[in-house]
Parts: sequence; structure tokens; C-alpha cells
Amino acid sequence: MSLIQRVTSIEGTDREPPQLPDEWLDTQSSPRPRRLSNGYGTLNGHAPSARAPSLRLPPQHQHQLRGYGSVKSLRRVISYDALPHAALPSQATNPSGGQAPYKVSTTKRLAQVSATVLVCWLASGIVFGFAALKPVLISEGVYREFCTPEELAADVEVCYEQDLRMNFFFAVASTTCNVSALPVGTIMDRYGPRVCAVIGSISLAIGSILMGYAFAIPEFNGYTIGNIFLALGGTFIFLPSFSIANAFPKSAGTIVATVTGAFDASAAIFLFYRLAYEASGAAFTPDKFFFGYLAVPALILLLQFTLMTPDGYKSVSQLEAKLEKIEDPTRDVHDSDDELSDAEARRLRAGRRQHRESTLAELDKVLGDAEFREAREQREEERHAVSGVWGALHGKSAREQMLSPWFILITLITVLQMLRMNLFIATIRSQYEYMLGSEKRARRMNTFFDAALPIGGVAATPVIGLLLDSLSTANLLAVLVALTTAVGVLGSLPYVWAGYANIFFFVVLRPLYYSAMSDYATKVFGFATFGKIYGTIICFSGLVNLFQPAIDAVNYDVFSGNPIPINVILAGLGFIFGVVLVGFVRMEGSKVQKTQAKEDAEWERKMRVPESIAESEFEDL
Repeated sequence: MSLIQRVTSIEGTDREPPQLPDEWLDTQSSPRPRRLSNGYGTLNGHAPSARAPSLRLPPQHQHQLRGYGSVKSLRRVISYDALPHAALPSQATNPSGGQAPYKVSTTKRLAQVSATVLVCWLASGIVFGFAALKPVLISEGVYREFCTPEELAADVEVCYEQDLRMNFFFAVASTTCNVSALPVGTIMDRYGPRVCAVIGSISLAIGSILMGYAFAIPEFNGYTIGNIFLALGGTFIFLPSFSIANAFPKSAGTIVATVTGAFDASAAIFLFYRLAYEASGAAFTPDKFFFGYLAVPALILLLQFTLMTPDGYKSVSQLEAKLEKIEDPTRDVHDSDDELSDAEARRLRAGRRQHRESTLAELDKVLGDAEFREAREQREEERHAVSGVWGALHGKSAREQMLSPWFILITLITVLQMLRMNLFIATIRSQYEYMLGSEKRARRMNTFFDAALPIGGVAATPVIGLLLDSLSTANLLAVLVALTTAVGVLGSLPYVWAGYANIFFFVVLRPLYYSAMSDYATKVFGFATFGKIYGTIICFSGLVNLFQPAIDAVNYDVFSGNPIPINVILAGLGFIFGVVLVGFVRMEGSKVQKTQAKEDAEWERKMRVPESIAESEFEDL
């Protein structure tokens, strides 16, 4: 399974160690507010007030240090660019481009969201429906030529070498999904969603053509390379899809969850095809399916150039920066007004004010009014507090973060769990054929899994959101360790009831695990380095996944096809790594909270400016 599938948020906040801006400090580093003039006899864009003076951050800090009730948080936009140019501003800290959503009709934006979800369902993760496609591959005799004469004489359903090659067919596609996230993320951040969609469509078309001809021409072995292009195309389609959440900022969370659910549901495409294949008595051959699938990349291109916005929409942070500028009433007054008559100047200023207030109203519609935004910020602050680890390594360089136990432990356990999950998807039928001693029961188990995999991902989404919001990171990791251990134990028991229970917990664990990893990365490492940190985990996990065929070979050669020893070993390692990670996070999380409390207390102490200083600075206003 691909790690990119479960991004939990497209933007958020990074903790910034509290510090006073330079404008508040004199040569003795004492906290003193400086007078700020903008040429109109106002302070910070507001007319003088007869009320007691209050100290405010200068404008250039107001839009950066949001704080959610304090001045210690920086708004970030998620960026997958793992290789940002040092001389250029990061998309995470300085998002650019995009169209303001209020300039596009609500109907069109709804159509764009619907189209994005549809395309994700049709194309983003179809390669992960391999368990449903594998019976078709076996029926069509794919890689049958690699069976030994003895195996052919025994008329085995699937022979040793054939099974290894089909599992490698899936392992390479899974690796492609993860490793390709690095270049796809870079292209997305630098060139926008339309370029990604075009490349994705071309990749899907190439993959479909190669797969179609591989089935149509027995001498042409294009299965693996065709599946690689299908996986690559899926990543190019899926990764930019999250940005459509900016079309409706107030509902961004719901849209991200829906797009994620569409990715999970895309595994059912091969299931639907297998059902059609069986219903037609194998007349609906794979070459007909894959050549017909060319309609999907054609549809994607059509939607991109007729419906979708080329550069996507502006992020919430961009819109909020615009909101702060437009709220400034001094923007109604220009220096050039001095050259006009009083009547003409008043007319122009009235027009500017009307335009500014109209834009403010539009921004309130898409962002929510001040009360809504405040409530949203309060909820986010509460989630940070609940996590117990938010800001642990925020502000550190990517190198410092990668050398920390926070990174090393989560990478080790993620590599192991991804290997376990993809191994199960590829070998579920052969595992239960051995453990249950019945090909018929194993086939039923496989059929149940084919349906449960996409359904479980979609159905679990609301529960996942609740767990992420209500549990601390340490407790959430403890839940994951319990689930992974349960899956390991149940997957080693040769009983029908244990098999169905194993599948149930597996389809719940899979989306929860990847969502938790994304959530962990943003809370511990932050959005500023998300591309490098998460991209490295994705890439490394994908590369290690190439060892899956080697594990298959060991299972055949050493354990004579008995999956129990491998399952027990992987479950045991997962439990050990998981317990260590949970213990580390719980212990270090306590230290992080204490350190942050000290920083906040020091900030509050420095903010206590004597009233006499404030009065002396503002007395001439």
C-alpha cells in the first residue's frame, strides 16, 4: 500500500519558539514597542484611539506568527517537494499561484470536486486491487510457461515460479507508487496539478496499452512494465487531488477524507472486472478490459482542459494573508489622491472601499466569518495539546530530524508494516490454501478480502478522524501496536474464523496506520520539512518492499509454503519495534511539553511591559 494515500491535512501550523520581533527590541534587547508610521499618522494601519494604548506586532509578523491564541505558530501548506531549491522560497512557507475560489462559481467548484473524486476512484490506486486480479492472471495462464514439467503434469493451479513472478508484478508496482511520490511531489509544487494530470494520463494510457498487448500477444511479456506505468499514473493523478480541497476551504477536511476514500475504493476496479470476467465465462478477456480502460485517461484529459482550473486554488494561508491586507482601511487612500480635487478623491475612495468590502464579503463566504475562523483555530490548538508531541522537532533542519530517534524508529516500524501488508495482499490466497488445507475455502477468503479491502478503507475514514483528534500520539501508536499484533496472531491461526477476523482487522488497520504516520510526521517534524522527511520514509519503505519476492522464496524453499513462521517472525518484530516506539514517544512527549511550557512562560515574562514605558512611547499620539 502507498504511504501517500493517507495525508490527513493539506495545511496546518508549525510551532515557532516564542521570541520577540526585532522591532520590539532596543539595543539593550529590552522589550519596547517602536513607533510605526505609514505616512497617514496611524499605527499598524489603524487610526489613533483615545483608549489606553495596546501593544501589537508589526504587520510583517502578524501574517506569519498566528499563534492560535498565542504568538508561537507559523501557518504552513503541505509540500511534497523533497528537493526544494535553496535560493527559492519553499511552497510550504511561501505558497504561490492558484485562483481565488470566490472568483469561480459554486456550481463549477462542486463539479470539479466531484470530477476529482471520480477520477481518483477510477485511476489512483487500481494496482492495489491485485488480490482481485490475481485469479484472472492465473486463469489466463500468465507466467505458466515458467512451471516445471512435474508441476504441469500434476496440474497445480499455480506453480512455484509462476506465483513468485506474479507477486513480483505487484511488489514492483507498490514500490513505484511510493518511490514516484518524490518526483511527482516536486513536479506538483513547481508546475501545478494540470501538468501532473497530463503526465498521469499518458502514463495510464501507456500502462493500459502494454497490459492489453501483453494479454493479446502471448510472446509479448509486458505485464510488469505495464503495471509500473499504471502505478506511476495513479500517483500522478492522486497526489495533486488533495489540492481540490482549497475549492471549499470551510469543508477542506471533508474533501480530503473523500478523496482518500476514493483512493481506497479504486482497489475495487479490478474486483468489478474479475466479477465481469467470471460472469462472462472468461469471454471478457483482460486485453478487452485494458484496451477499454483507455477511456479513463482520455476522460482525465478532457476534464482537465474543459472543467478543471489549471493551477488549482489558493490555499487558506494565501486567502488569510489577502484578508488581512483588505481589512486595512488605509488602502482606500492613495498618494495620488493629493493631485485630485476633494470631491474626486472622495469618489475614488468610496469606490475603493466598496470594492474592498465586497472582496471581504466574498472571503468570509469561503473562509467563514471571524467567529468560524476563531472556532477552527481553537479546535486546532486543542488537537495540538491533545497530541502531546506537537512541535517536538519543528524548526529543526531535515538532517537533524532524520538523525533523531523520532525519525529512525518510525521509519523502521513503517518499513516493516508496509512489507507485512503488501505481502499479505499478494499472498492471501496461497497462505489460506496452506493453513486451511482447502482451495475452495481459500478462494472464499480471497473473495471476501477483495470486497473488504476497498469498503474497509472508506468505512473507516470517519473513525480514523475521531481517533486522530481525540487520542494522544502515544496512545494512538499503542492502538496501532495492538492492532498489528492482533493481525499477526490471527494471521498465524489455521482456522476459518481466525481468517475472517484477520481480514477485518487488516482492512481497518491499513488506512488507520497510514493516516497515523502522516499525522505523526506533521506533528513531530512539521510542515516545513514534510517533503523531505515523509518522502524519505515513503521512498525507503518502497525500496525495502522489493524484498517481498525474496520472502516468498524463503517461504517456499525453507518452510515448504507454510506462512505461519514468516507471519510469527514479522509480527514479533513489529511488536518489539512498536513497544519501543510507544515508550519513546510517551517519555519524550512529556519532556517536550515541559520544554514548551518553560518557553511559553519566558515569553509571557518578557511580554510584561511596564505601563510607564508604554505610556511614554505613545503619549504623543
